[in-house]
Amino acid sequence: MSRVYNFSAGPSCLPEEVLKECAAEMLDYNGSGQSVMEMSHRSSTYQAIIDHAESQIRKLMKVPENYKILFLQGGGSTQFAMVAENLGIHTGKAAYIQTGVWAKKAAAEAKHLGIKVDIIASSEDKNYSYIPHVEKIEGDYDYAYICFNNTIMGTHYEYIPDTGKIPLVADISSCVLSEELDVSKFGLLFAGAQKNLAPAGVTLVIIREDLITETPREGTPTMLCYKTHADNGSMYNTPPCYTIYVLGKVLDWIEKNGGAAGIHKLNVEKANYLYDYLDSSDFYHATAEKGSRSLMNVPFLTKYSTGSKDEADIAKEKEINAKFVKEAEAAGLVNLKGHRLVGGMRASIYNAMPLAGVKALVEFMKKFAEENK
Repeated sequence: MSRVYNFSAGPSCLPEEVLKECAAEMLDYNGSGQSVMEMSHRSSTYQAIIDHAESQIRKLMKVPENYKILFLQGGGSTQFAMVAENLGIHTGKAAYIQTGVWAKKAAAEAKHLGIKVDIIASSEDKNYSYIPHVEKIEGDYDYAYICFNNTIMGTHYEYIPDTGKIPLVADISSCVLSEELDVSKFGLLFAGAQKNLAPAGVTLVIIREDLITETPREGTPTMLCYKTHADNGSMYNTPPCYTIYVLGKVLDWIEKNGGAAGIHKLNVEKANYLYDYLDSSDFYHATAEKGSRSLMNVPFLTKYSTGSKDEADIAKEKEINAKFVKEAEAAGLVNLKGHRLVGGMRASIYNAMPLAGVKALVEFMKKFAEENK
């Protein structure tokens, strides 16, 4: 079977070049006579692998010297707790901008852990189809929290809120290294790797050193303390070795393609190609508002998605969506089913998705629209 174009929101497609390199080294990495999958994380061979990944992150993201780079486990969802436990230690208050499911879950987790959470802005009034503009965040908050790119809703921050001395925390799971980002404007960044960096299993954390405390909130488990991992080079326990190895190769691929700036240029071209078609179509429409649209995740609906409560209309909408997904899959375009909170379809066009894949999708969409008017 030939390779398909995979539009999954995560785990997502990886660069074919990286997959081929990993396959070639599966039984013997760099003359070691063993796979990275079975290699001791305490070996000098593996130490070079994790050191390379850290070095590439620092270079490609221009990470200042006063920031630590950590490779952790537990996904972005564990970071919801770690951020609250490690940063919410002075006033016990935090400001959250609620722009979708993941920001909402992060706020709920912080509340669960005893943080006084202020939702200072929200786009829930329009089903999170836009990013509210909060130019400045002030107050006695221990930190402010945003989700920079919203995978489900297909929205993205076009600005960075000014938080002054309040550490700004951002979940960049679905947009990491898709664009240039000024790390110095944040106190902490984190990203689950399974969208733009590697297979699922490792979470990248970039944290300013002054935020790594010896005394997180009382009762914080050892494994949920940033200091535990910072003091041990991300190897307090066995890290997700193979995922970090793949991550290093993806970072090399990004560098060869012009770094964050080069990748961003391609991402803009891909996204514009798809959005331009959606905006000109009388059969489809994008759900995210202009000025808040993600380059990575593009949810869209058909003309049958009217919001009607009529059972016949709902049934027709479900029927056409299912038909689209089924026929797209037969055409080699997979994982296009939309999230239940938005409906319709969603094309995730992360860094590794080639322009050819987006063009193939648009051609299919044109044909489907013509056949289902």
